[in-house]
Order: sequence, then structure tokens, then C-alpha cells
Amino acid sequence: MLRRGGAQPPGFEEFVAARGPRLLRVAWLLTGDAQLAEDLLQTVLAKVWPKWEQIADGSPEAYVRTAMVHTNISWWRRHWWGEVPHGELPDTAAPSDAFARVDLEQSLAAAIRRLPPRQRAVVVLRYFEDLSVEDTAATLGCATGTVKSQSAKALRTLRGLLPAAELVEGGESGGRERG
Repeated sequence: MLRRGGAQPPGFEEFVAARGPRLLRVAWLLTGDAQLAEDLLQTVLAKVWPKWEQIADGSPEAYVRTAMVHTNISWWRRHWWGEVPHGELPDTAAPSDAFARVDLEQSLAAAIRRLPPRQRAVVVLRYFEDLSVEDTAATLGCATGTVKSQSAKALRTLRGLLPAAELVEGGESGGRERG
């Protein structure tokens, strides 16, 4: 319900100021685009604003995160994205290279954007937001088994897209061979 004169509901502005940067990061990870992430967060906050007094006493950040995931999936379903051009992955930088971490982060972000929306949402919520399987399932409105299977599929895809991620300082990791 809208308040008279468009007055801010108590605590809404403080919530946005305190949690906005983190929520914008989640939006960026979900969309892969800075402007689209801002649009996503702004759209969701506009939807939440009239309901703020009802959700403020619960877990408003989880509510907003859930709304962002659902809104992003809704937007994604409305668009045909067609083919997305991708260049070759950059050569693996030496561990002493100051830019190696940035290169890996950019490669990871690009690889995450290549995941289907549901898998992308699971990866963002589980590994970037550090939610449990149960909390991720609650946020996405699905079973915990779905979160586990989507995580496994997404991680398998990411491993195939990011061979540089297997390198650690001092050379190859001691893990088993993938083939």
C-alpha cells in the first residue's frame, strides 16, 4: 500500500544505503552487465517499496535477493539472446603477474554469464552470497536436490570453461586429472 504523499516507509532508505552495494553486486553477478544490474536492483526496490512495512521485520535482504532472482529470470525469458560472440580465453598468466587475479576474475564472470539463468542464480547465491543449500532452495523456491544438481552442472560447465582456474601458485594443482 502506497503511503500518502509518497513518504518513505521507515527504515527503507537506511536499508538501501546499508545493503545496496552488496545487492548491486548480486544483481551484477546475475545479469553480467552493470547497467542491467542497476536496472534490476532499481526495479526490485520499486516493487518492494510499497510492501516495506510488511517485510521489514522479517528478512528484507533475502526477500529482495529472491525478487531479484525471479525478476532476472523473467527478463531473461522475455529476450532471445541469440549467439553471443566469445573470444579465446587469454593465456594463463604467471602466478607472479599482478594482473593474473583480475584476468581470472574477468574470465570467471564471463563464464558465469554463459550459464543458464537457474544455474547462474544457484552459483551466485551459493558461492558468492555464501548461502546454504537450504537457503538457496528457499530463495529459488525449489527443492534442495535441485540446488545440488544445478550446482554440480554449473561447476562442471565452469571447470570446462576455466582451465586456468586449476592452476595454483608454483604450477599445476595436485588434484586428479580431468579428462
